[in-house]
Amino acid sequence: MNPVWTVVGQGAIGLLAASRLHLNQQQVQLFRRQPGPFRYQFEQQQQGLRQIELPAATAPIRLVLIPVKAYAVLPAVRQLLPLLSADAQVVLCHNGMGTIEQVLPLLSPAQSLWFVSTSQAAFKPSASQIRHTGSGPSYLACLKATDALHTQWVQSAMALAFEPLTLVDDITPLLWRKLAVNSVINPLTAVHQIRNGELAQPQYQALITQLLSEFIAVAQHYGQAFDQADISRLVYSVIGNTAGNYSSMQQDKIHGRPLELDAITGYLLQRADEAGLTLPAHQALYQALRAGDQSLSSPR
Repeated sequence: MNPVWTVVGQGAIGLLAASRLHLNQQQVQLFRRQPGPFRYQFEQQQQGLRQIELPAATAPIRLVLIPVKAYAVLPAVRQLLPLLSADAQVVLCHNGMGTIEQVLPLLSPAQSLWFVSTSQAAFKPSASQIRHTGSGPSYLACLKATDALHTQWVQSAMALAFEPLTLVDDITPLLWRKLAVNSVINPLTAVHQIRNGELAQPQYQALITQLLSEFIAVAQHYGQAFDQADISRLVYSVIGNTAGNYSSMQQDKIHGRPLELDAITGYLLQRADEAGLTLPAHQALYQALRAGDQSLSSPR
């Protein structure tokens, strides 16, 4: 019998992963605020609609995927700790950085921590609908050692949930690389309330170049080397490939939800401050989003 996977929350990426696991005959349960099973409609790319019902999570929890916003990771882990088995495998998946250092000290010696960085995209038209809107590579790394059996369970399940998946020894360079993309696309689309593809317009080019130059300076200070031309090509590639999508931060802002700002732009600003660097373009975006400033909403 397959081991039971617990997926935390009912966000877009979490339900995408849970749906893929379920449709691949894996046992899946949801850890949510609301009691009881969760019924929803899943629309997978080129495969039509499926009706799915997943049961509520029960303890002990041995295998858990936490695909929540960065600001919700630490509260979720603290809530889960009393329910985790002694050998639990905890898998984080979110945009931004900074949570790994918060979660590692909370785990017991036999519990392990993993991180999935994914470029898969999903959208929730309503609370009970989930649509797979974009495919892309995912990467998985073990951050705290585990045994062979648990390694096999995590790797095989995450390969189903986040296909195509690549195993890596060190997730840090990939997290910085994704931070470069997120620190441009997410705050800009949230401030200007636009789809990702609109960032390809000429009026955004100078600002994107400045944002990336500032990012490269911070990353270099922490031993992460990026070439301006390469990282620019990556960002514009994501803008083009997700042209019709709204970023998660844009959606959060328009719906009045908390933003992942502190784990993306805020994290970059914090590391810059520690390094004695200033990031005026990132600082302006951060302040505009924090204050609800619309002064950047009509670029010239």
